[in-house]
Amino acid sequence: MKILAIGDTADNLHMLKKFAKNSEVYLIDFPKKGDTLISMVSGGREYFESLLISKQVKKIREIKDDYDLCVVMTWAAARVAYLSGINYIMYFTGSDMGEPPFAKNSIPIFSRTKQTLPNLNWIERNFYRKVFDTAIACVAIMPQFLFLKKYRDDGIRFDSFFVDTTLFNDRITPIKKPKRKFTFLSPQRIGKAKGLDIIWDALKLCKTDFEVLQVEWFIQRTEEEEKDNQILIKNLPEQVKLIPLIKREELGKHIVWADAIIGQVTGGTGAIERDSAFCKKPVIHYIDPNQSVFIDGEEVVPAFEPKSKDPRVIAELIDKVVTSKEYREKLVQKQYDFVKKLSDPDVAIRDWENLFEKMMKKYPSINRKNSTLILTFERLSAYLAEEFIYKRKFRERNIQAWGKENYERLTK
Repeated sequence: MKILAIGDTADNLHMLKKFAKNSEVYLIDFPKKGDTLISMVSGGREYFESLLISKQVKKIREIKDDYDLCVVMTWAAARVAYLSGINYIMYFTGSDMGEPPFAKNSIPIFSRTKQTLPNLNWIERNFYRKVFDTAIACVAIMPQFLFLKKYRDDGIRFDSFFVDTTLFNDRITPIKKPKRKFTFLSPQRIGKAKGLDIIWDALKLCKTDFEVLQVEWFIQRTEEEEKDNQILIKNLPEQVKLIPLIKREELGKHIVWADAIIGQVTGGTGAIERDSAFCKKPVIHYIDPNQSVFIDGEEVVPAFEPKSKDPRVIAELIDKVVTSKEYREKLVQKQYDFVKKLSDPDVAIRDWENLFEKMMKKYPSINRKNSTLILTFERLSAYLAEEFIYKRKFRERNIQAWGKENYERLTK
């Protein structure tokens, strides 16, 4: 099976490519800021040479007939697949399905803010609803599946979730860096959406002596979130030291170096927690007991602790992890056994390749049956909107984000 993958989030499709057994996956991603701002095959993926929708669609239309099926991550990737006239599967992680662009007045799903995200106009919302409805299948992990089933009766739930075991395991050589005391690494983003305010409150209640290295990486999609982050930084607990963002390919070395990991307080398990458990490090991570998963047909509550987000409970657990080697070892084994059954690549790839086989039987061609007139009109509308809205209205903001030279090259 030859699968075209467009877009990526947290290397999920890159891992699909890396661990595929009965399929060949070709990943093309959007240009990134920083070191990956290149137009060449790098690290197992190709990057679009342009930020312009028209050139991205042109690229996909040039290569689509070499593939049997397409899988996309992010709404931007789904938009390109739709405008390219192909059959595609949408894969939802993070917050993409909880904050769909076709919905009005969406509230950030992991945030406790009441400020809504900016609305698109009715033409844009209608377009993205069409992009969503046209997907031949929609796959989501928990808790994204709970949002997905509100909009599609045929949504597919995958509880298995890739961990790149070549980057995250307990045999990795740790970084060479001295430790003054028991050290927690906190690699998730700073923001109430991740529960950092609750972690801060818990740290101030702790009685043991330790250090927390927190990556300086923020969630700030709204003005309210930006203000909340400023308050969090102003009230930084004495144990916390901010450190630069760590590249993903180096993160495992930092995890095995640390004594323990502080995860998020969202109720659901993310990549940080799974990756750390594969490195056999104890993880402080609140789990909502109602957010169970299925392993071999059995409903299981994730094996992370605590099961309460009360700061006092979290503080007691942190102190216990610091003081008790026996408890750390028991927690590590319980967490590792859980993620091994759920997120080992050999387990996760089965679900995907079974889905690919099923979809290819139902859709023998990657080319979608559609109205050429409607698709041509929508392509033209997208290109005009791009020219008159994206390139002009947001020019200064994008130049600031990308740098003038890069932005002009990518929108030429």
